[in-house]
Amino acid sequence: MNLGHTLLALTPIAVVFLLMVVLARSAKTSMSVAYVVTVLLALFVWQAPGAVIAAASVNGIVTAITLLFIVFGAVLLLNTLKESGALLAIRQGFMDVSPDRRVQVIIVAWLFGSLIEGSSGFGTPSAVGAPLLLALGFPAMAAVMSVLVIQSTPVSFGAVGTPMLVGVRSGVDNKADVAQLISPLQPMEYLQHIVNEVALIHALVGFVIPLILCGMLTRFFGARQSFTEGLKAWKFALFAGLAFTVPYYLIARTLGPEFPSMVGALIGLFIVISAAKKGFLVPKENFDFPPRAKWEQKWLGTLSDDSDSNSVVAPKFSVLRAFAPYVLVVALLILTRTVAPLKAFLTGPLTTLKMSNLFGTNIAASAQFLYSPGFILILVSLACIFIFSMKQGQYGRAVKASATTMIDAAPALLLAVPMVQVFINSAAADGSMPSMPLVLAQSAAAVAGNAWPNVSPWVGSLGAFIAGSNTVSNMMFAYFQFSTAQQIALNLDQSAIVVALQAVGGAAGNMICVHNVVAAGAVVGLMNREGEVIRKTLLPMAYYCVQAGLIGQALITGNMLWWAAAAVWLVVVLLGLSAAKGKPLAGAH
Repeated sequence: MNLGHTLLALTPIAVVFLLMVVLARSAKTSMSVAYVVTVLLALFVWQAPGAVIAAASVNGIVTAITLLFIVFGAVLLLNTLKESGALLAIRQGFMDVSPDRRVQVIIVAWLFGSLIEGSSGFGTPSAVGAPLLLALGFPAMAAVMSVLVIQSTPVSFGAVGTPMLVGVRSGVDNKADVAQLISPLQPMEYLQHIVNEVALIHALVGFVIPLILCGMLTRFFGARQSFTEGLKAWKFALFAGLAFTVPYYLIARTLGPEFPSMVGALIGLFIVISAAKKGFLVPKENFDFPPRAKWEQKWLGTLSDDSDSNSVVAPKFSVLRAFAPYVLVVALLILTRTVAPLKAFLTGPLTTLKMSNLFGTNIAASAQFLYSPGFILILVSLACIFIFSMKQGQYGRAVKASATTMIDAAPALLLAVPMVQVFINSAAADGSMPSMPLVLAQSAAAVAGNAWPNVSPWVGSLGAFIAGSNTVSNMMFAYFQFSTAQQIALNLDQSAIVVALQAVGGAAGNMICVHNVVAAGAVVGLMNREGEVIRKTLLPMAYYCVQAGLIGQALITGNMLWWAAAAVWLVVVLLGLSAAKGKPLAGAH
């Protein structure tokens, strides 16, 4: 693989980064340019068949439609709760736990978001969590940033373990050379070994994510624009981090990949909410956003949450009744993903729309709308009519407003996902040139050599960034990661750690994945500012990948210097963020 091909393979990603992150262009504009560039490279440099490009584009459009279906369902539930008046009770319920916004973001984003990730995955935490934060009175930009930052630690075991059971397993099953190497073990035994390493690395890296999240919240959305203000909640934040990651790790080792995020988050929610109500480790001085009149325009989306922190209007419903829709969402997600006969029906041929062998290729496009979280969200929104005795016309207004939001989000997603699919399916027709993502990965491996474990999470992150999925990233790169580990003379146990680093990096990449950002923004009406969101979430993503690489090297080599480097890196990140202060808002003191 020559340098020229490597640079050309990097071009689509560079175009997205330059236009969205550096020049702050909208996702719609950035992805349209990136799509054209990717198609031209695939056709004229990689010599990919035109039929494959067309099939990949159609597959991308179908996938984008399924994402828009989730966006519609999420916004519809929010608008239904708003029309019914239940949002007032939900807001009051969280205020009764704690009025401190740092505590609220930990409970809603970190713990409730992890629960949704564990039960459903595929961007659903953003679709459910961001509107809930908006309802609590968070700025739209803060809501989007928060739900994206937590799409890291729980993601490897999201959707009842799909990134591991489907993504990583494809790298250890059905590969003759892998099977020969691990012949004393069954593939599932080796997969469980990888699961153990994934859980350990995530726990060691991720337990500080609530602290970083608190700091980012106060740095970008506080009156003083100070990261240090978030660090004042360090005791509670680290307590909340461990309340999730400790059971998460233990469950992964004992029960396997299906339940760490889901059950770990449930345990964490019970522990943390109980502690917060009693004021355990909660900062004595509450943090709140500045008055709404002083909010910067860029914080706001087009959706109104009708919230007013000074409102004295009494909620019409009890907190338990108001939260009933979210309980229903979680219950239905868990049921449809864990009850085998129900899952088999919802994903079976009768309920799956599938187009096989598109344009004579082996690419297929499929949609399972009844299995989609979007269907569950719509179903629960209909149940709200009866739960809250809604009047005629209220639900119709909610549907109309939600359809408008979905239409606004459509252009960006209908361009972003096809671009990704062409990028992934860009291999040369004669097999002389692997696809663009694999060219980048192979080039990185050639340069890194024995330092590969430090690079491995970045490859996983790259896969998630371009594919929008940890599962797809693992499917693309798990076997490549294993092979690279073998080439640098690592044994089976050490190779398992390298594959685990792939999965961890793939989870971290969800923080900056373009169509996750677009979808999260859409559900709170924050369109055309995706680049600004990515500039914020790049910070925790970079922390995650570097820290995972250092810890991976420590586990592989047993050298204490790598553990020391990981500790130093964490301190550097926190001190660096603390030193970076913005300009206080007018009137702040």
